[in-house]
Amino acid sequence: MPNLFELLELYGVLIVFAIVLVEQGGLPIPAFPLLVVSGALAVTGAISWQGCIAAAVFACLIADYFWFSAGRFYGSRVLRLLCKISLSPDSCVSQTEDKFARFGPKSLIVSKFIPGFNIVASPMSGALGVGTGRFLAFSITGSLLWSGAGVALGAYFHRSIDQLLTIMSTMGATALMVVLGLLGLFVLYKYVERVRFRRSLALEPISMVQFASLIDAGVQPIIIDARSLTAQHLEAAIPGALIYEACDAHRFMAGLDKERHVVVYCSCPNDVTAAQVAGQFLANGFHRARPLKGGLDAWRAHQGQAGTPAPLLPGAS
Repeated sequence: MPNLFELLELYGVLIVFAIVLVEQGGLPIPAFPLLVVSGALAVTGAISWQGCIAAAVFACLIADYFWFSAGRFYGSRVLRLLCKISLSPDSCVSQTEDKFARFGPKSLIVSKFIPGFNIVASPMSGALGVGTGRFLAFSITGSLLWSGAGVALGAYFHRSIDQLLTIMSTMGATALMVVLGLLGLFVLYKYVERVRFRRSLALEPISMVQFASLIDAGVQPIIIDARSLTAQHLEAAIPGALIYEACDAHRFMAGLDKERHVVVYCSCPNDVTAAQVAGQFLANGFHRARPLKGGLDAWRAHQGQAGTPAPLLPGAS
């Protein structure tokens, strides 16, 4: 079986293309370290640094354009899908959507350097109607900067990296197993991190049936829209909902009745943002605050089954 060093020498450019494509596609496989190693090998002439950068940029462009098109056709649904397949905490999308909205498609230039940001930048561009030509220009620029930085770092530190590769080359197939083992540990770590994050937000949710029953019984709950500003732009809010002001939470809560039911909703996987905000309400004395199970999707599904337009809740404003 060929050792790791031989594989990199023989198929370095192809390996770079494959790993970058998989990572940019959304799977938690770190590709940047491979670019660094490629830069070190390029100094010795083992592989072509131009070929590595070209392969990385091409892989990035394929993945970016795929998610850009998906965002254009499916909007917020593809953002939720990305957060589901990601091993980052479920708040990854909601925490980065507004960063993109603030800087626009220019953020594509640096998005690949920011964990969690890269996964939403391309579909956000499509969902918000960025032109194809403009998107491709920023995507290619960002991909060149990212891949070039990795190869340049490897070239600069090539002596240290060469020593490591020499040691690994003597290990034969064992080195490949070590790399795969480390990758497995990385994925396991990200999974455990996600599970812990979910458990830290464990709150008993209110179902859509219970929510509707409150309204039918004449109880007017305070409805809180905890989505990001970008998500609010993509999909209309529940009528009568108050937009949560995270930047001034205490002032926002000060004008609300702590004895009323508070229903918090979002549009993120596992209702993470809603649970976070509901927890803040509970901590501030709103003992009837609960996240809405299923969030905005559950409410829309209920309205579709009911076949009637959503009522404006006068007590929510």
